[in-house]
Amino acid sequence: MSVALANGMTIAYEVDGDPGDPPVLLIHGLGRQLIEWHPDFIDRIASAGYFVIRIDNRDVGLSTHFTEKVALGEIRRALERGEEVVVPYFLDDMAADAAGVLDHLGLAAAHVVGVSMGGMIGQTLALEAPERVLSLTSIMASTGNWEVGAPSAAGTRALFHAPPPEVAGAIDATLETRELLATPGTFDAAAERAVVAAAIDRSFDPAGIGRQLAAIWASGDRTERLRSLDVPTLVIHGTADHLVGLSGGEATAAAIPDAQLVAIEEMGHDLPRVHWDEILSAIVDHFDQ
Repeated sequence: MSVALANGMTIAYEVDGDPGDPPVLLIHGLGRQLIEWHPDFIDRIASAGYFVIRIDNRDVGLSTHFTEKVALGEIRRALERGEEVVVPYFLDDMAADAAGVLDHLGLAAAHVVGVSMGGMIGQTLALEAPERVLSLTSIMASTGNWEVGAPSAAGTRALFHAPPPEVAGAIDATLETRELLATPGTFDAAAERAVVAAAIDRSFDPAGIGRQLAAIWASGDRTERLRSLDVPTLVIHGTADHLVGLSGGEATAAAIPDAQLVAIEEMGHDLPRVHWDEILSAIVDHFDQ
């Protein structure tokens, strides 16, 4: 594991592949660490001729953690009333962290692939610094407009289900949530337990997830800004996503000029191996355009 001093933060990162190949920056979702990208998924991108960079976003893994407590219910209600809120940071701060890792590695730009919150960070990076983004792939993300991409009732329960403060309970609660959000018929409980346990052993900070969620909410609606985005964009979304509804991906693709939308039938809020061929083929083809 390596670290970069980026945007005033310490951002942990890992690299795979040949540094001489075109770079791909992978940005994970809410509460997810860089070790939670499946090694085979990474290998397939690297084997296609790309230099793959994974990062821990701030407040997860081995990157900088904040200490502020956030009252998510109060923040949500204030935003619904149209009031400004004070949060520890916003998505543009997290995008600047990612750009700082590229600076640390001496890279002018990269293909950016973001999943869920990572897709929102990728969108923000493309808006704030389009010269740093060779292409954008936004996976199971939305525009920040609360009228699209709304979670189902099950997704809402998962989003607001805070994990217990002890490790064993947190592992069980996280597994329960991930099974709820997974593509039907694909959830491997034993494999996922190993991933979750390794991540929690590496870094356990449930409050950090709340701060990240506050950043998503407080960063607002990107739709109008996305209409002028001049970055080649691929949008991938599952039709059975309970956390970020398909309409979020559809709205993202509709807002960004010339964006391509790939809707994957029956895929939930995850990246199951059964859909890798379709996902990775679309991503690599997008890089090559």
